Amino acid sequence: MEAEDLKRLVTVRMPYGKYQGRLIGDLPGAYLAWFAREGFPPGQLGRLLALSLELDHNGLRGLLDPLR
Repeated sequence: MEAEDLKRLVTVRMPYGKYQGRLIGDLPGAYLAWFAREGFPPGQLGRLLALSLELDHNGLRGLLDPLR
């Protein structure tokens, strides 16, 4: 994880799929878990999805509130 990744979770939008246009940090946990099972995409998007899953799974989404 890079220091700026938390900020990216509340600024970068999902570029495709069922939740296209939604902020990465706002994606539902079930959708993120699906990516974990099927494989995260390469690059920054995959890293952000994995980080969002970790925050959701550990009940830490509140860490994003001050960044919004």
